[in-house]
Amino acid sequence: MFKTISFKSSDKQYADIAFAIRQKVFVIEQKVDAREEYDEHEEESLHYLLYKDETPIGTARCRQTDKGVKLERFAVLPEYRKDGAGSFLVNAVLNAVMPLNKKIYLHSQVAAMNLYRRAGFKEEGELFYEANIPHYRMVFIK
Repeated sequence: MFKTISFKSSDKQYADIAFAIRQKVFVIEQKVDAREEYDEHEEESLHYLLYKDETPIGTARCRQTDKGVKLERFAVLPEYRKDGAGSFLVNAVLNAVMPLNKKIYLHSQVAAMNLYRRAGFKEEGELFYEANIPHYRMVFIK
């Protein structure tokens, strides 16, 4: 039913699909400024596309930082959010980065925190805002 592929942003065919999903979810739905959504980390990140059957329905990226591996830009199209797509994507990215044996963390929108908790993340620190959306830093503890 679900599958993921990974790619670099230089693979324009896949990058265009991922960016279109991010455009729909972050820029249009959540009103994030496109200048904040697409940043200087696109090229260094490893990107993922989530497919349901042959249809691309979600995306994410990860990158190494001085604090560990940061998971970012998780986006699933609204019509696919209730059927486990988000959990599948989070777990697929986690399974890909766990062999690196580094700290794994992310910045979760408050509305998505339960998704990440189910995958083994725990919030730490204080509430903060990115792109005018409330977030918590969450660290993988499993």
